[in-house]
Amino acid sequence: MEDGTQHLAHCMVDMKELSANPEGLTAAGVILTPKLPQVEFSLACNDLVASGRDRKPNALVQVSVIDPHKQHLVSHACTEIVEANKDPLFLTGVTFPSEYPASPETLVKLTVYDAKDKSQESVSKWLIFFCSSLLGSATFSVGDLLKAKDERLTLSLRSSDGVCTAGTVVVSRLKMGEMEEVDVDHITTDIPSQKCPLVCESASHACVDRENPLTGPVFKNPVCKVYRFQTVDSKWMLVREQMEECTLSFSIPKQLLSLYIQEDMSRVQDLRELGDLSPHWDNLRKEVMTRYGETISSYQETLAELDKVTGRSFKPSCCKAQKSLEFIPINLHTQRMRVTCPRKTDACYDIVTVGAPAAHFQGFKCGGLQRLLSRYEGEKKSTAYQCIYYSPEHTAKAQEVLSTMSLLQPLITSLADQLLQAAQERSSTGLRDALKSLSDKTENLVHTLKDELVKSALLALHAAQPGYVSKNQKQTAVQGESVSFPLKHQDSIPHHKEYDEEEWDRAWANVAKCLTCVIAMVDKLLEDDNSKQEPVPEQQLADVITSHNLGEWREQLCPPVTRLKECVMEVVEKAKKAMTFVLLQEAACSIPQGFLLQQRRDVVFSQALAALACGFIMKLYAGIQDKGFLRQLHLVGMVAQFESLLSTYSEEIGMLEDMETGISDLQRVMFKITEAKTDDLGDLQPLVCGRRDHFTVEVPLPRLFFQNLPEEIKEGKPLRVFPVLFNVGINEQQTIAERFGDISLQERINQKNFEILEAYYKSLSEKVPLECLPCFQTQTDIKELLETLGQNVITKKRKNVEILWIAGTICRRLNGIRFTSCKSAKDRTSMSVTLEQCALLRDEHQLNKDFFIRALDCMRSRLTQGEIGQWEDPEAGAVTDNKPASRHFYPIALLLVSSHLLVVWLILSLVFLLAKYQ
Repeated sequence: MEDGTQHLAHCMVDMKELSANPEGLTAAGVILTPKLPQVEFSLACNDLVASGRDRKPNALVQVSVIDPHKQHLVSHACTEIVEANKDPLFLTGVTFPSEYPASPETLVKLTVYDAKDKSQESVSKWLIFFCSSLLGSATFSVGDLLKAKDERLTLSLRSSDGVCTAGTVVVSRLKMGEMEEVDVDHITTDIPSQKCPLVCESASHACVDRENPLTGPVFKNPVCKVYRFQTVDSKWMLVREQMEECTLSFSIPKQLLSLYIQEDMSRVQDLRELGDLSPHWDNLRKEVMTRYGETISSYQETLAELDKVTGRSFKPSCCKAQKSLEFIPINLHTQRMRVTCPRKTDACYDIVTVGAPAAHFQGFKCGGLQRLLSRYEGEKKSTAYQCIYYSPEHTAKAQEVLSTMSLLQPLITSLADQLLQAAQERSSTGLRDALKSLSDKTENLVHTLKDELVKSALLALHAAQPGYVSKNQKQTAVQGESVSFPLKHQDSIPHHKEYDEEEWDRAWANVAKCLTCVIAMVDKLLEDDNSKQEPVPEQQLADVITSHNLGEWREQLCPPVTRLKECVMEVVEKAKKAMTFVLLQEAACSIPQGFLLQQRRDVVFSQALAALACGFIMKLYAGIQDKGFLRQLHLVGMVAQFESLLSTYSEEIGMLEDMETGISDLQRVMFKITEAKTDDLGDLQPLVCGRRDHFTVEVPLPRLFFQNLPEEIKEGKPLRVFPVLFNVGINEQQTIAERFGDISLQERINQKNFEILEAYYKSLSEKVPLECLPCFQTQTDIKELLETLGQNVITKKRKNVEILWIAGTICRRLNGIRFTSCKSAKDRTSMSVTLEQCALLRDEHQLNKDFFIRALDCMRSRLTQGEIGQWEDPEAGAVTDNKPASRHFYPIALLLVSSHLLVVWLILSLVFLLAKYQ
């Protein structure tokens, strides 16, 4: 106000003891003990004097810290620019997180600048300060702030010569639970007089950020930002942003590389164990083994290079085409927005940002995975003259049979040993339990082996062995003639009737017969035991006990059990060779293109899985005490919604095709929660196991939290994730694609994934009460939202971002994981994230409409980014070390306008060229 009344703005100062643990969280402090902000404060200025007396300044404040030991300035933070106001109140606060060593002796320097033009806010921070005029500066210590009356300081701003006073700066500390009001009509020149509470009133202020789970073994290097925005009822909400890096960016790909190497080495060993083959097939086998060897060598080199990387926990966008880092996702970060509103429970909104999973090093000249795989299948069938053609379904079935047998055979052997141990101990209960498990697993194995593919592959393998003579060749040999038959391309699975087809049927039938014998023997033993337990005189009972030693049951049960184990081993060995022969055909038909495509698919899947594991753990930590969420997790699973902003033009088409396949491959992933051996960070790292056709990610939790999980989860029930992908291009290239190109890829992806999301909701509504889902202020029914989404998916509308907004809303309503991606997870991604955050503040927390644009500008401003430990990103044009690229973006309206201007420019250029050459 012009009358000189002081107007104070304040954000957040919270000096809670970091050593204090919330009740019940001490044992697992490594996960849920929060890294509370140590010092948070707000800034306001009064009576600023601009360099030009005829105008009001565009003020901003740079916050620097004076290192007490080295005595040099370290730039720490910067506020947004408040235009044309001599009494500016800054919505962006200043925070010193617990990782930053702030103490009462820490000196803070505040430097106030007058920016000539607020549009400069979109450029580099250093250019801003270079083009701005210095108004004044002031210095204070953290201890001064804590000791000050009302815990706020009013400091005089001294000009560079130290003589003139350029106004005052007010530093305010937050005191929870008290409310005062003063006029704050100076916030902007166009907002009417309002009342601003000097402190933040919150129903949950006693535990601000105590539930923050974004600490622990997989999240590190947090970047914190704080804001205050006004609600429609003239109250003030406190907004904290925390962005962190994820160590899974490197650990998951490294584990996957090790598993890929093990799987390929095992495949090579299986090929060797096929035995003698005819010269033709033996040459094909050698060639395939050579290709596998090249892949193994390449992966080993990549793994060795990744082991050399230290101190980094994410891959910057400038390294996206680096071969040694091609398995690492680009700019994988987590972001949490925590909102504290008067008399309301705190709310948290999480999102994972990551660059589109794609093979950037290999390039997109020939398209992405979806197009390459489709073309490859057609070419393979037409050119596979050297081998037997098996369809992708048969190949997938062969991999499934191999995977199932590798799991069931050791399990059956173990259960058979348990059965004998129970017989040794004469435990009736143990005998029944072991027999039930053994019967179930053996029946599963028999069902797997009865597949027609196994029999046909055995016949084909028999024909490929040396010395195989067909029925026609036998008849020719009898007549004394020598006839050779050239190998012909097989369009389908061969059937050799001269081979005894019933031999395989008898083999797996023997397994069933042996199991029947074991069951009969156990029933006989239990029946005899029951008959001997009838009341008898004491002397006779003693004679019975003496006449039967404890090993009698085992002796009777051992022969049929041993025979069962032998039969299982025999059929598994035969079936394994048959399925290996099928995969040999697949590999032989695909040289070399198939191996290159598999490597590309491995790269894309590695990036996608790292992002998914990051999101799953983030969501698990946040909902670890939510019984409804945990019930939903083990009964149905969790939806993971990937929002993509890639265009359907030029090389981004290939990226989108890669991403589509990578996200679809995540359906092969299961999660399992285990109990950690200790609370050490090393024992809390997620572990990946499995093969390419099925992976399981094990997430260890400390005992304190593991014991409170539902029994189904504690027993190791696999937890499903339903990945869905929705894409809407928003940049200038998408404008060209929509006007002159083809967007059918985007339309097909959205339609396909809408059907997956709809099926998930149907399954969820049948198994889980809707009361388990989170509550929101907007009470739109999920079914109604799905109908609206379905209508938008089939509607022909340019840049229909409604698809992304509705899909994101549905995901949050379904307790899902949100991901946002573009090419590098920078400009378009952060535009989407900040717009979504402000929309949530408006819809869920009644953000004042007059503050919407200011809130958006604060979150997107480059100036408010900290610069602790920085490195230069050439694509961003700004300084950011160990932190993601700056989050400044053009408003969507400007983006759309510039898109139309681009089209006009193209048309005018074409007209000019035609006129010139005519």
